[in-house]
Amino acid sequence: MGAASGEGSAARGPTTVSEVERRTMGKVAWRLLPFLIVCYFISYLDRVNIGFAGPGMRADLGLSASAFGLAAGVFFLAYFAFEVPSNLALNRFGARLWIARIMFTWGLLSGAQAFVGSETSLIVVRVLLGAAEAGFFPGVIFYLTLWFPTAYRGRIVGWFMFAIPFSSALGSPVSGYLLNMDGIWGLHGWQWMFIIEAIPALLLTAGVLWYLTDRPAEAKWLTGEEKQWLAATLREEERQREAVVRYEWWQTLLNPRIIAYGLVYLGLVSPLYTLGFFQPQIIQAIGNLSNVELGFVNAFPFAVGAVTMVLWGFFSDRLQERKWTTIFAAACATAGLLIAASNDGLMLKMLGLALASFGIFAALPIFWSLPTAFLSGAAAAAGIAWINSVGNLGGYFGPQIFGIIKDYSGGDYYGLLFMAALPIMSILLILLLERRGAPHRQAQQPAE
Repeated sequence: MGAASGEGSAARGPTTVSEVERRTMGKVAWRLLPFLIVCYFISYLDRVNIGFAGPGMRADLGLSASAFGLAAGVFFLAYFAFEVPSNLALNRFGARLWIARIMFTWGLLSGAQAFVGSETSLIVVRVLLGAAEAGFFPGVIFYLTLWFPTAYRGRIVGWFMFAIPFSSALGSPVSGYLLNMDGIWGLHGWQWMFIIEAIPALLLTAGVLWYLTDRPAEAKWLTGEEKQWLAATLREEERQREAVVRYEWWQTLLNPRIIAYGLVYLGLVSPLYTLGFFQPQIIQAIGNLSNVELGFVNAFPFAVGAVTMVLWGFFSDRLQERKWTTIFAAACATAGLLIAASNDGLMLKMLGLALASFGIFAALPIFWSLPTAFLSGAAAAAGIAWINSVGNLGGYFGPQIFGIIKDYSGGDYYGLLFMAALPIMSILLILLLERRGAPHRQAQQPAE
């Protein structure tokens, strides 16, 4: 995954990367990242495939755009309520056991979406799905902080979050083909899609229990020298952070700075999920495409996001700069949404959505390098979950507001304008939070 090919730890001065560091980080990256990417791929696909099911579900269940937006987004209210308790449980019981529990329950409930018969039953299943999946993403972000020093986190989180656009890019044509199963055994195509796409989560549950290692000290696949180097590096970074500022886990829930980071994330997540749920309908309205054609066209912006997310993470790590790389990406998201809102032709609409996809997906992994630079221990588990909880409220409000605007205006123009304004809020908050004198500045020394 390239984790060992760049800078050294942020906890030391600008020296060359040692052989033990290169060897250790290479082993850790190749051991953990591919498996976690696959898990998150399934997680995100099961979370947003309702967007691809949308046209058929709305027709079969008689849902308005606003009702569909509510049902799609209510997932995040339960997600919000259960994320912090879930992450604290992960810290208490270990990632291996807790992530397996999460995957098993979300697999069952994701498949249950195939059997809803009304707006009410859909809302109930989406709430339960949100509660089941709560803690997976922030849990893995916290888990990565237990294995990767600060200097590696831009690219490492970028690789992990690569699963978001990749799941949409690959999942779109796959979902398009599954929708063509309409009528088999008396089921609609969207029902088959939910059932089939839930199976991998159930199968991977056993893989998590067998494959993951909770902490470096338990890693039999590292040598004693490698464990010692990694433990010492992470321990020194934690010491430096706590020498500047230290939070108890419960303090993060009331800390204005942590909440403000959650609002930054909300400004990025709202357009992310709104496009995930409504982009197929936006494209279908102007393209009159078949299910398979729609799948491939819908995949294009996410493919752009997948590639640029990883490249932008490497670029940020190389510069060891987080603030302006996040701000530039967020500005591109706004520009892309404005272009998409202002053009009705398929080509320009897709170019705008591709630019927005670049901006959103490039900003996300770099953003997570900001709060994890000053949080550690149980405070990191709670703080990361709290930031993700606040931010993911955008997954509830964004699609719902977009659906209401769409119903009221009869089109996507004003909804896309509203989405374009949200990354601007993120930019302004980052400028405020990352001004000179931010507490974590003193806790880091520049890496190579």
